[in-house]
Amino acid sequence: MINARSETAATKPAVRDALKFRRCLIPADGFYEWQKTGKTKQPYCFEVNEGKLFAFAGIWDRWKDASGETVETISILTTTPSVVTSAVHDRMPVILDRDNYDLWLDPGMRDVTAVSELLKPCNARLMRCYPVSTRINHVANDDEECSRPVEIDEGQNRLFV
Repeated sequence: MINARSETAATKPAVRDALKFRRCLIPADGFYEWQKTGKTKQPYCFEVNEGKLFAFAGIWDRWKDASGETVETISILTTTPSVVTSAVHDRMPVILDRDNYDLWLDPGMRDVTAVSELLKPCNARLMRCYPVSTRINHVANDDEECSRPVEIDEGQNRLFV
């Protein structure tokens, strides 16, 4: 699973042990969500602290596939959206406060209730979002142009809705 709901992570068999024993930080400097308008989807880039590095709350697991090969996976925990994110999407990744990194990573911390309290929406005052080009929709496009702000032509969007 790429994402796991933080609200149910402590009780879902697929992720509850990882929440208790295998937490990780997933570094990022932004993330993308798409807003649906009719048949079109407009991508938006979300940043924290003006594009500085931050960390998603992650969990990891290790298991054997059918051929006996070890597979290591991670999932980003998600939560309800902040005010900034809610205009575009109904979920957002959990962005941990830097002051909580040590607690999140502490292998001795097995109190799921305590770590679950860290899984909240990011402070909206620290976030910004802006529309980006649909170039981001193609995996072959992996460059800085993908995260450059663009202007949305509102008239054109209405024409095709």
